[in-house]
Amino acid sequence: MVATACQSVAETGEPLSRQSLADLTRRANRLLAEPMSKSTVWRTLDEDAIKPWQYEHWIFPRDRQFRKKAGPVFDLYAGVWNGEPLGPKDFVLSCDEKTSIQARQRKHPGPAPKPGRRRRVEPEYKRGGALQYLAAWDVHRGIVTGRCEAKTGIVPFGRLVDQLLESAAYAAAERLFLVVDNGSSHRGRTSIQRLKKRDRRIVLLHTPVHASWLNQAEVYFSMVQRKVLTPNDFANLEELRVRLRLYEELSNRSPKPFQWKFTREKLERWLQRVKPHFAELQIAGDSLG
Repeated sequence: MVATACQSVAETGEPLSRQSLADLTRRANRLLAEPMSKSTVWRTLDEDAIKPWQYEHWIFPRDRQFRKKAGPVFDLYAGVWNGEPLGPKDFVLSCDEKTSIQARQRKHPGPAPKPGRRRRVEPEYKRGGALQYLAAWDVHRGIVTGRCEAKTGIVPFGRLVDQLLESAAYAAAERLFLVVDNGSSHRGRTSIQRLKKRDRRIVLLHTPVHASWLNQAEVYFSMVQRKVLTPNDFANLEELRVRLRLYEELSNRSPKPFQWKFTREKLERWLQRVKPHFAELQIAGDSLG
């Protein structure tokens, strides 16, 4: 039964991309020549370790220097730089942008929840504009520093850096490690030199391409999406801006760093598992070290 469910749909010759429970029951009855109910099929699959009806998007690493770029980031998360422990005045900040956050003005106010009925949200809305949310997550202190901008880019990101440097803690820092992705606001060696010129204490590190999961700011943004932006119902951009700022203040009242468990050692094991996929992409084997 499980083998039938896990068979690629394309192999069945049917014009389907996913199989419903009814589809699986029909195939099981035909292939096994035994009458099986939908409840039996569901129970059998639900108890199995493989859930063929579930899927998630995934992209394999494509960066030839994946280990070289990812390793130092994991070291910083563990409080180490170049084999030496970070000092009390060293700070690691994970920076990113959450782009195109819309203020959706619902065309009808949603009814409040009642016993046995959830709150209802009108699906139709008017666009109230969009803003960009830039944030820096202090990896070891759990403090967030953010700002809203009309658009992303080198200049808006520079304003976030200025905001960080105005903070008392970071103004007195010996080193500021900024972990960023490869977005156009802070891409390449030019950005490293630009920020070093802005303040010699800044050390800019780029995560590998297609590896946003290495950036802890993404974890913070996922919390913002769940707790602040869903459901999206804002009268205007100012209301959206205020809500984001208030959530920062709420988070910073009881700062709590993320329990990051993906270490450099786990990275090495993971790279060995995905090594065949590097080969499939015709990426040289020595890219993994």
